[in-house]
Amino acid sequence: MNPANMMAQVKKMQAQMLKAQEELAATVVTGRAAGGAVTVEMSCDHRVKSVKIAPEAIDPNDVETLEDLVVVATNDALARVAEESQKRLGAVTGGMRIPGMT
Repeated sequence: MNPANMMAQVKKMQAQMLKAQEELAATVVTGRAAGGAVTVEMSCDHRVKSVKIAPEAIDPNDVETLEDLVVVATNDALARVAEESQKRLGAVTGGMRIPGMT
């Protein structure tokens, strides 16, 4: 492969990667705990958009359980972000693992 073709491919991949990252930033996933009693919406650039807690999940005498449910919902959202990121960025990189990109 000649250097000009290789540079053109690198530039194309960079443009595709930028587009995929922009799309991920606009994609929102939802993490859930306790059957949806606690939900966390997060964009795929790791920004929490909202936290919703159903009234039945609130027990003033058991704050620790609610805290645990928020953690579970947040971790579920993070797992969904990782899955979506891998799917979209993997399509650009051809499944090649690039440190810091997935």
